[in-house]
Amino acid sequence: MSNTQPAITFEEIRALVRNLPGPDLDAGTAALQRERQLTKPAGALGRLEEVAQWMATWQGQHPAEVRRPRVAVFAGNHGIAARGVSAYPAAVTAQMVANFQNGGAAVNQLCEVADADLRVYELDLETPTADFTQGPAMGEEDCCQAMAYGMMAVESGVQLLALGEMGIGNSTAAAAVCHALFGGEAKDWTGRGTGVDDEGLARKVAAVEAGLAANPQAKDDPFEALRRFGGYELAAIAGAILAARMARVPVLLDGYACTAAAAVLFKADRRALDHCMVAHRSVEPGHDRLLAAIGKEPLLDLGMRLGEGSGAALAINIVKSACACHAGMATFADAGVSTRGA
Repeated sequence: MSNTQPAITFEEIRALVRNLPGPDLDAGTAALQRERQLTKPAGALGRLEEVAQWMATWQGQHPAEVRRPRVAVFAGNHGIAARGVSAYPAAVTAQMVANFQNGGAAVNQLCEVADADLRVYELDLETPTADFTQGPAMGEEDCCQAMAYGMMAVESGVQLLALGEMGIGNSTAAAAVCHALFGGEAKDWTGRGTGVDDEGLARKVAAVEAGLAANPQAKDDPFEALRRFGGYELAAIAGAILAARMARVPVLLDGYACTAAAAVLFKADRRALDHCMVAHRSVEPGHDRLLAAIGKEPLLDLGMRLGEGSGAALAINIVKSACACHAGMATFADAGVSTRGA
């Protein structure tokens, strides 16, 4: 990243986290009251009912709307990739960005089905972060600039934000961030990512262990964990989540790397992700452990591990369906249907 003055500092970010807007309880209550009147047994739509109420609560309106969803995919490169922690070379990050832009990736097809606006944000792909086994991946200034860049994804009119990432090496970065935030052993957080063999997995675990040894300060402050182990794209995701909260835009998080970026904010304030839902459970083993740590139950569990916002894009249709049922179904009174015991 450039050496210009950052738009924000860690201290300013901490101040934002301390002053995040809370839920709109009036809108949430209105959703709950309507749900009780719809022509179905109580709870019959399962988590769709929860999703509809969550959307109203965090949009601050009832009923919620999902006519303008956006999928934001952030791309960055990692110095740790040079240690052979991925099955693919770092050059694939830029190649996949070009694939997104040409409409050839899975996320493009899923966005088309969901009628979602796809935006791809490149973060200095020619300049990867530093190798975190030797010291911090980013300076505070670069990390803050990346967070500020992520905030720009939350534009006026966006009603739902689905977040994803692309970056060779970022499952190793995510494992290191989670290890710093939540403890345990490095192997607890480290999986095969893009499909590394046993030797590659051993290199990943060793890199995470060496990273924590080189950056012990990361255990004491979640934003230090982000800058010392994360990538520009992970910092941008954290910034986008903060901006969405301030703008009352509900957020769908993708898989392991995306959720790891969000977990930085959770460690800063346990309420910081209340406006977020996790779209799917990745098969990356650290994701399941991370979901338990932040208290989130994913909407989907389809054995996916692609990244690039694919799970979040897919879940947009779940959210649309929940809101459509909530707003469009008749009430018992409207339909002349007898209620229980009537």
